[in-house]
Amino acid sequence: MDALNVPRQDPRQAGLSPPTFPYPWAVDWGQDKYGLWQSFACKGVRQQLRWIPPGRFLMGSPPDEPGRYDNELQHEVVLSQGFWLADTACTQGLWQAVMGNNPSHFTGDNSLPVDSVSWDDSMEFISRINSMIPELDLRLPTEAQWEYACRAGTLTPFSFGPQISTEQVNYDGNNPYHDGEKGQFRQKTVTVKSLPCNNWGLYEMHGNLYEWCADWYGDYAAGTVIDPQGPDTGLGCVLRGGSWRHNGRLVRSTSRLALVPGYRYGYFGLRLSRGQ
Repeated sequence: MDALNVPRQDPRQAGLSPPTFPYPWAVDWGQDKYGLWQSFACKGVRQQLRWIPPGRFLMGSPPDEPGRYDNELQHEVVLSQGFWLADTACTQGLWQAVMGNNPSHFTGDNSLPVDSVSWDDSMEFISRINSMIPELDLRLPTEAQWEYACRAGTLTPFSFGPQISTEQVNYDGNNPYHDGEKGQFRQKTVTVKSLPCNNWGLYEMHGNLYEWCADWYGDYAAGTVIDPQGPDTGLGCVLRGGSWRHNGRLVRSTSRLALVPGYRYGYFGLRLSRGQ
């Protein structure tokens, strides 16, 4: 089943009325071949958000997908509301503009994604930036929103198709996916927008850094689910996308990780989201 094809050329067709697009906090906005976008800025550091339309998709992996895990039960998800998602992971430049520090292991360029941040750190960052920019109302994406955006209408293990290369994804190329060819192992993060974007204009959804989601980890429910939010409580929060240090299997669209919200590693980051 494909994601619903919602027209992207007209804000009204994409679920927005012209009076509310752009939002008051937007410093610039427009549309391109990937759809609607608008940007905010904090102390001169700009972040673009892309409109992700409502739709339905198959979340999780089919039983015959090579390398799938048992926690990837394939099921239909309906997202009844569109949302905005940052086109890149949060950069060190934006983190420093808000928090006044840089916790990252890999440094030297403010366009590198901020790493070594926990879920708790991410929530503190979001609280601070929302207080600095009225009506911005940022959050972490839900796990379902994250996978929907990562897939960008695809059904394959990756948004790029059934296989990837290290020219597309920053991961451990010594350990490729399934029968793939070996590639480089950079052993570090790359600056955002270094690698190709997916069909919806989102960069480095696979690899580079794991990205925290809003949900507590839990088993998927069978059947159709509308706007899933994850369990009410749990022991670990969801991370998605794999990272620079992980193999091809772990950077698939459906691969899931969960850790306690206070954990920090040099391959954890975040991507900002907001409702419509």
